[in-house]
Amino acid sequence: MKIYIGSDHGGFALKEELREHLKTEGHEILDLGTFDAEKKVDYPDLAREVAEKVRENAGSKGVLVCGTGIGVAIAANKLKGIRAANVHDATEARLSRQHNDANIVTVGQRTLGSETAKEVVDTFLKTAFEGGRHVSRIEKITAIENEE
Repeated sequence: MKIYIGSDHGGFALKEELREHLKTEGHEILDLGTFDAEKKVDYPDLAREVAEKVRENAGSKGVLVCGTGIGVAIAANKLKGIRAANVHDATEARLSRQHNDANIVTVGQRTLGSETAKEVVDTFLKTAFEGGRHVSRIEKITAIENEE
């Protein structure tokens, strides 16, 4: 699977761990930065880059990391067609895919240990959207996006 990954300086170390982990799982990883933990980066910029790539490349997914995962989720969700979920455990990761068809998972370096973050991302990427009763809800989200 093609995965776009990015972080600000506050999520750099965890992003690096997740990138290497995902490579060992056989995914195609496209790292959009940041590439230096010491250089301050505004999280909305990286979130937008990852979200645009996910939106442009059908079937791809995104992984975003900042201090809490909240800021990058808020920023990514401003783009039409993006459903970014800030996730803290495998159950949330599974449900974000099954019920919400999330296409980006966000995690926090300050809020999750690396093993939990790996489990979250693995679960997110392995879980399919259930469709069924959830389709009409996703359509309503899309309708809200189109009102703007």
